[in-house]
This record gives sequence, structure tokens and C-alpha cells, in this order.
Amino acid sequence: MIIVTGATGQLGRLVIASLLQKVPASSIVAVVRNVEKAQDLVALGIAVRYADYNQPATWKSALVGAEKLLLISSSEVGQRTQQHRTVIDAAKQAGVKLLAYTSLLHADTSPLGLATEHQETEKYLRASGVPFVILRHGWYTENYTVSLGSAIAHGAIYGCAGEGLIASATRADYAKADAVVLTSANQAGKVYELAGDSAYTLSALAAEVSRQTGKSINYVNLSQGDYQAVLVKAGLPEGFAHLLADSDTGASQGALFDEGHQLSQLIGSVTTPLSVAVATVL
Repeated sequence: MIIVTGATGQLGRLVIASLLQKVPASSIVAVVRNVEKAQDLVALGIAVRYADYNQPATWKSALVGAEKLLLISSSEVGQRTQQHRTVIDAAKQAGVKLLAYTSLLHADTSPLGLATEHQETEKYLRASGVPFVILRHGWYTENYTVSLGSAIAHGAIYGCAGEGLIASATRADYAKADAVVLTSANQAGKVYELAGDSAYTLSALAAEVSRQTGKSINYVNLSQGDYQAVLVKAGLPEGFAHLLADSDTGASQGALFDEGHQLSQLIGSVTTPLSVAVATVL
């Protein structure tokens, strides 16, 4: 039995869709915090169980019968380490044979502030005694394409990544890879550095949007502080704006680049090109 946490999230739903192409629905369990939001999964024949990262007692019943577990990293930055430890402890108690964790690209050396909780989780997982595989996800292309509407309206893409190369891929690409690992043998102990095949700069992203829209879209490179201020002015919470700006600075230092092609090797095809991701959003 394969159990997926955060199953109604953006990545979780895509992982389940990919798993359904490989295994019957009866062998998949979706663990969620809001069962009502998972009724579409129930309709597919997938068992849905309730558990909450902040309520350790809920995980014992959620993991009954688990052979493999995909721990999708929590979205609650600042609380992730303890939340992940809760699931790892429960997995150990349940005798899970393989725990797959979605970490961050080059988490062990990444300068990103986001890396800290992933580093702490990986360390705890290694010490837990639970057989594990670490799926270090690179940047999601959607992190940038989600705001293209605003970029087109203002004629500019703002950031502080300089000319840093970003080897992103779509969530669907990563989900396919996660599903491959979960349905493959001999994965314990492996660490995958997953990233897109073709890297780009934010200047190149602006040029691609310009090409597809016929409008002049420029990339405006700011200092980290100024970019954070722009994000706050746009309505983002201060903490989230800081993380995004910090990530862009990390990109300028190479933190979002990788050329190992492990992602495309796992899924058996090239990752989604930037041009296709942009066209899909437009």
C-alpha cells in the first residue's frame, strides 16, 4: 500500500494521478486534513484518511498497512521540522518499509533560507532507522508563471536573481518522478537531485513571454530588499515575501541550477520546456 500525505495539495493530487497510471486505486491511500476536499479521490476508489501534522495522535490510524509513504513537505514554513518529525515517528512505529521525502534541490549545500528545515528533516530521517529515499525537488516553474498575468499588465517581471540560471520543472514533472520512485524496487538510501533539463534566467523568461504575447515584457533586476518591498506592496505577507526574495538571491548564486538530468531520466522523457509552461498559462 502506498500512502500519500498532503494528497489534496497541488503536488499531492498530481502524484496520485501519476500513481493511478501505474497501480490500482485500491493500493493508494490519500492522507488529508480536510476529508471533504478529497471526495473526488474517493470517487476514484482511493481510500481517504484524516491526519494532521499538528496532531501526532492522528497518524497511527492514518498509516495502518502502509508499505511505502510519500511525505510531501509541509507548506507551513517555520513549523515544518516538527511536523515532519511527527510523521517520521509514526512511520517508524507503523513499520513503513520506505519513506520518500520531498526535500529541496541540493538541500545539504543550498544557501536558501528554505533549506534549513529540509536539512533538519533529512538529518532526523537518516537517524530514525526508517528506510528512506530523498526526492530533492528543484524549483517549480509555476513559481514564476503563476504571476505572468501581473507581469503582462505591468510590462515587467521583477526579481533579484540577476543572471542566475534556474533549472525548474513543472509540478507534473516532479509528480511523475515521485510516482516512479514509489513504484520501483531498491530505492532505500537513494538521494535524487531533481531539476529541469533546460535552465533559463529571468531575462530569458521575460523574453519568452514577450515572444508569445507580442508585448514588450522586461526583466527588472532589483536588490533583495527592494524586490521584497515590491512583493509586500503587491499584497504578500512579509514573511512569504522575504522567502521569495531570498530564493531569488539564491538563484543568483546557482542554488536553483542542476544539470544532472535525474528528473528526466526517472520520467523517461524531457522535462516540460519553459515555452510550453508559459503557453499553458497564457
